[in-house]
Amino acid sequence: MITVPAYLQEGDLILLIATARKRSRESVQPAIDILTGWGLRVETGLNVFKEHHQFAGSDEERARDLQWALNHKTAKAILVTGGGYGTLRIIDSVSFKGMVKYPKWFIGYSDVTVIHNRLHNLKMASLHATMAFQFPKHTEATHSLKKALFGEKINYNLKPNAFNRKGKAKGIIIGGNLSLLFAVSGSIDDISTRGKILFLEDLDEQLYHLDRMMLQLKRSGKLKHLKGLVVGGMSEMKDNAVPYGNTPEQIIMDAVKDYNYPVCFEFPAGHIDDNRAIYFGKKVTMDITAKKAILKYI
Repeated sequence: MITVPAYLQEGDLILLIATARKRSRESVQPAIDILTGWGLRVETGLNVFKEHHQFAGSDEERARDLQWALNHKTAKAILVTGGGYGTLRIIDSVSFKGMVKYPKWFIGYSDVTVIHNRLHNLKMASLHATMAFQFPKHTEATHSLKKALFGEKINYNLKPNAFNRKGKAKGIIIGGNLSLLFAVSGSIDDISTRGKILFLEDLDEQLYHLDRMMLQLKRSGKLKHLKGLVVGGMSEMKDNAVPYGNTPEQIIMDAVKDYNYPVCFEFPAGHIDDNRAIYFGKKVTMDITAKKAILKYI
């Protein structure tokens, strides 16, 4: 049984922390103003605007803020200011016992994938969604997050894609950034995909490395027993001087060609402006045809 935190109401407290790359107060203040406009109270971690090379403070400082947020007894949500790189460096320095005792929504994507994985292994739902520094310029994504946090219905009726594979499926949706799923393979934060719908997205990868990561998922059995596959933004993919020869869609479909579950491309999530919220750990239904691609939360 997956624990789904309570949806937010006006007056609830949301915490802002930085687990990876540094973000300025000026870049995060618009998100604080927007959250306050939603009727929420906002508290920031003590170290959220610290700087240590590219990071938001040292590993120890970021870990202290993460632990503070996880242990918080009354907050209803935790929002990460931004991604980049660094969460993997601190996740083993904190305990998630407080999060289990005091469930709250954890919100973010990209580098935050490792935390989504940890929460999934603890049987807790979380939110793959836009982060604080992106609020002002990603208005559709921000509105999607608000709907998800406040428990409004979020279903997706998408345009068809030539690479989609038809079919119907039902299951819990999990996943996130492909590079992070690749990075945690074989660790405590690896996840079982058997009987689930897998979501993937990535940014700024060489096409041959995308192929290598997909092959790793296949060879480790993570693609074999899926109920379905949902692919979000595969953004700013790069090629060598000698072209690799396949597009991201072709690479992914080649990796799953031996299986017959439905596949959906161009899902509006990931490193794109229209980064819609996804509940990880909640069941969805997929209905993929030549004319439509529909995902509905049950």
